[in-house]
Amino acid sequence: MVLVSVTQWLRLYTIHWILSQLRTMLVIAIPVVFQPELRRALEQIGRGKIFARGSLWAPAMTSTKVISEVVEAVSSLSSSKIGALVVLERESGLGEYVEESVKLDAIVSSELLQNIFVPGTPLHDGAVIIRGDRIVAAASFLPFTQERVSVELGSRHRAAIGITEVSDAVSVVVSEETGTISLACGGRLIRGLDKKTLKEKLEELMIPSVPSLLQKIGR
Repeated sequence: MVLVSVTQWLRLYTIHWILSQLRTMLVIAIPVVFQPELRRALEQIGRGKIFARGSLWAPAMTSTKVISEVVEAVSSLSSSKIGALVVLERESGLGEYVEESVKLDAIVSSELLQNIFVPGTPLHDGAVIIRGDRIVAAASFLPFTQERVSVELGSRHRAAIGITEVSDAVSVVVSEETGTISLACGGRLIRGLDKKTLKEKLEELMIPSVPSLLQKIGR
């Protein structure tokens, strides 16, 4: 912008024209190149006070029972070395991914989750999305992380991280090769979790504490 003004003032018409064209190109190129970063920033703004949802709407709450069912399912899948990816929705809606998936609207149960991820079944490829106490979709394809990750991590892990980069969702992934259970939140992946630790972390992330609930009610 400075160079455009300087070249115009110095009457360097050719350079001024080139820089003007470049400026126009950058207006289009910058949003395209920085799309993941811009989307992440807008998601964070959307979760802030400025665009907070009204008191008449509240995200579906995840109960301890739902978490227990998820933990039981992924533990069983882990012991059988069956790959799985479960995404738990929080305040940021995952509606756009649900729309492109197979919609289920079923009560969360360990048996159903295990059945979905059985190799060779129609829904095993992709992620399951849970909203509150319902499995809202299966066979969901999620965005891969744009960050550099270990070569050991496959597409499930990249998708598990990716969805937590563009939303506040929490994802649990089971490695098909090793049976290792990992948890992703905020673009970070915690690997090698056992059943007890996974349950503790999910309860910490998914079940709001009393002070946070009082703070929301006070709004």
